[in-house]
Amino acid sequence: MLMRTDPFRELDRLTQQLTGGATPGTWSRPNPMPMDAYRNGDEYVVVLDLPGVAPEAIDLDVERNVLTIKAERRPAAVTDGTEMQVAERPLGAFSRQLFLGDALDADRIEAAYENGVLTVRIPVAAKAKPRKISIAGAGSTAHELNA
Repeated sequence: MLMRTDPFRELDRLTQQLTGGATPGTWSRPNPMPMDAYRNGDEYVVVLDLPGVAPEAIDLDVERNVLTIKAERRPAAVTDGTEMQVAERPLGAFSRQLFLGDALDADRIEAAYENGVLTVRIPVAAKAKPRKISIAGAGSTAHELNA
């Protein structure tokens, strides 16, 4: 099972709405990134919106069943004399941590980035998949159980 932990995300979102906009994220206080997660057969799929983030500015790490996703959106290059009129797009650091249950295979995680969307696929561990167990009748041996 995939577990999501980010207890202050809604508080951050409400604060941004009340203060009138996005604030630049820093590595010590990153912006949240919108996420969907669902199970599809024998894998969990996590989809994160990261529009405007260069693929080389995305970093995924797994340590002790914690998947950490970090990204950074840098400001667009502007020439001297450019006067910004509206700046609502969040810049800076984005981060998300997902705690992976023991039933997931953290060694086989795959990620793809296309059109500003990061898709992470986390397979269910073989030991956690349902399996049939044979029932031996009277007089059966262990060899017959494994057949």
